Amino acid sequence: MIERKITPMLRESLTQFPAVALLGPRQVGKTTLARAIAGREAVFLDLERPADMARLRDPEAYLSTQAERLVVIDEIQRMPELFPILRALIDQERRPGRFLLLGSASPALRRQSAESLAGRIEYLELTPFMLDEVGATPENQQKLHLRGGFPESYLAPSDKASLRWRHAFIQAFLEQDLPMLGIGIPASQLRRFWQMLAHLHGQIWNASQVAASLGFTPPTMRSYLDILADTYMARVLPPYYANLGKRLIKSPKVYLRDSGLLHALLGIATLDDLYAHPVAGASWEGVVIEHLIGHAGDNTSPYYYRTVAGSELDLVLDAPGEKQGYEAKFSLSPTLSKGYHLALADLGIEQGEVVYPGMESYRMTSDAYVTSLADVLNGVHRRD
Repeated sequence: MIERKITPMLRESLTQFPAVALLGPRQVGKTTLARAIAGREAVFLDLERPADMARLRDPEAYLSTQAERLVVIDEIQRMPELFPILRALIDQERRPGRFLLLGSASPALRRQSAESLAGRIEYLELTPFMLDEVGATPENQQKLHLRGGFPESYLAPSDKASLRWRHAFIQAFLEQDLPMLGIGIPASQLRRFWQMLAHLHGQIWNASQVAASLGFTPPTMRSYLDILADTYMARVLPPYYANLGKRLIKSPKVYLRDSGLLHALLGIATLDDLYAHPVAGASWEGVVIEHLIGHAGDNTSPYYYRTVAGSELDLVLDAPGEKQGYEAKFSLSPTLSKGYHLALADLGIEQGEVVYPGMESYRMTSDAYVTSLADVLNGVHRRD
């Protein structure tokens, strides 16, 4: 089993909070991690299993009998009426580590739980595999880029088997998972939109343009985008909006969060296919952005920066007292445009990081340090 970097944080949270919510997309390994941490004494309830649902016909009565054990509830979003009951049970006997809640629909789950469990719960997100989890070798980086980080995709015995798994995942997500969340959009319609989004990966969101291409209204396209973002399939990266006296681009950029699903939707099966495809650079940009956001602190907000005059940064991580700027370049000999240097000057960032697919890190200019993905994740920010 690959050790997940979130494991120490999850263990610590269970020693501090009565309830911990571990969120993330389907098939990302939440149940596996929960079982590894909880141990044999914990009670596991999977709300997709009829037998476990039957145990919760009278949830308050059943859960009251488990007051001394950690109760793990999988797919908690399927039974939102549990949240007020959990609050009552926690208030009756407030101790850390009572409930570990696993879910795969973030905003709805956060809303439902926040209303009932405010001050009693901490939220953690489990992402697909990251490079520092699988081992930062050139081979692993290439495999992670092509296949994405879903465990069964990354660990598949071949690229062909990985691609087959991803196609099956996409079909099951559209035809089974979304209906279980109460989303009644025809699978064929949402698949067309998802494929369109794959072609727009890393671009500025234009709802009217997408609507015209697919024959829907802009509000419908935004609702579809929200569905994919809410279920961890898409990322909507907002523009940096501080008042800098500049004419800023104000629409968000859109990405598919997992590169493997992006490639499956675009028909990219091998590394040769990927390197020959126009999306290769944007695909690497998405990988870099997901890794950097996934490793950022809780008080850090991610943005992109672009002005009408041409200043541009792929990612700005804004934390109290500090801003960091990043540019992703899918080249072993990266070059920078004037817009990169202008953006750093606009934002008051002395040095940015240029993240490329190579393994060595080196200074490029006085305001740019070229760094490997592994080094930037390990906090290697050179200032010499």
